[in-house]
Amino acid sequence: MNKRSNPFIYAARRGLSVVFGISVLVSASAAQAWSYNLTELGTLGGTFSYAKGINDVGQVTGESESSGPVHAFLYENGTMTDLRPLPWDGSAGFSINSSGQVAGYAGFGYGGSKAAIFSNGGATNLGTLGGIQSEGFAINDTGQVTGYATTNVAQHAFLYSNGTMSDLGTLGGSTSTGYGINDTGQVTGSATISGDTAYRAFLYNNGTMSDLGTLGGTNSFGYAINNAGQITGSAQIQISDEAQHAFLYSNGSMADLGTLGGARSSGYGINALGQVVGDSLTSGDLAEHAFLYSNGTMTDLNSLIDPAFGMTLTNARGINVAGQIVGWGINSSGETRAFLLTPVPEPETYAMVLAGLGLVGAAVRRQRGLLAR
Repeated sequence: MNKRSNPFIYAARRGLSVVFGISVLVSASAAQAWSYNLTELGTLGGTFSYAKGINDVGQVTGESESSGPVHAFLYENGTMTDLRPLPWDGSAGFSINSSGQVAGYAGFGYGGSKAAIFSNGGATNLGTLGGIQSEGFAINDTGQVTGYATTNVAQHAFLYSNGTMSDLGTLGGSTSTGYGINDTGQVTGSATISGDTAYRAFLYNNGTMSDLGTLGGTNSFGYAINNAGQITGSAQIQISDEAQHAFLYSNGSMADLGTLGGARSSGYGINALGQVVGDSLTSGDLAEHAFLYSNGTMTDLNSLIDPAFGMTLTNARGINVAGQIVGWGINSSGETRAFLLTPVPEPETYAMVLAGLGLVGAAVRRQRGLLAR
């Protein structure tokens, strides 16, 4: 029997061919793959939708035009569900926690919209601080909510906890709004300073509201906070210039995240890893694009998806620990639609391929050992 007809040699060569083939396939896939898959979430029957929040299990909330007014929605497992189906009541969802509870607002009859928690098919009215209107912008995993509510004379940030809405006050001015809350109950937002001459991003912690400062200008706004106390938002960069840049506040310091080439950017979502998403004007201030800030670099999310999807990503609002991102953009039909980005290739896929390569390689080594005997 010659070597050409030896089945062990044939098997070894066959194994090496498989290894080479899979290696080429993985290399080619890695070279050609885009960073994210895009899912257009559709609408509740109308022409537009906006995704505002995502939790760590991939459930999404936002607002969509329905056959009547705009309604809050919950998107999961490929289905968008109307959270406020009554046709005469408008609503919106802004944030969703790990239990699937959504914070937003709903129209509860006459007298203005009220902050609400949507859960188990119903909506709980969170009330106000004595006025007629409120909205809930963020909810944490313990069910605490922040947002704004009107008093008899002004609009103030609130913390809703254990059935009670508490006024968080201001930084010396007349108004404030809470935009983000973490699982320890720390709140970020914006408030006016004495004389109402400027808005400042704040951190509310243990009963105290602290001014986070700016990037050199007058105004700043805090929009999201993670469990490590890192905050993102936007801040004016010069007193004489209205340009504002996204920032990352960490360990008592506010860092400028820059822009995508234009004059303005804002950070609206931050995950446990400190990754930030938001939107920025591009070079020449010609367009607004969604961005991801990670590892010290701001990247246009449009450069990380396949152009064949036919959507321009204009705004990003939330990012979870798995790196999934939500927001909205303009599709190929010119319609504004909510989107969900999911990172690809998934780590599990590469792990399986590499494991397969290891098994094939081991088989080849065993075959070589038999031939050498």
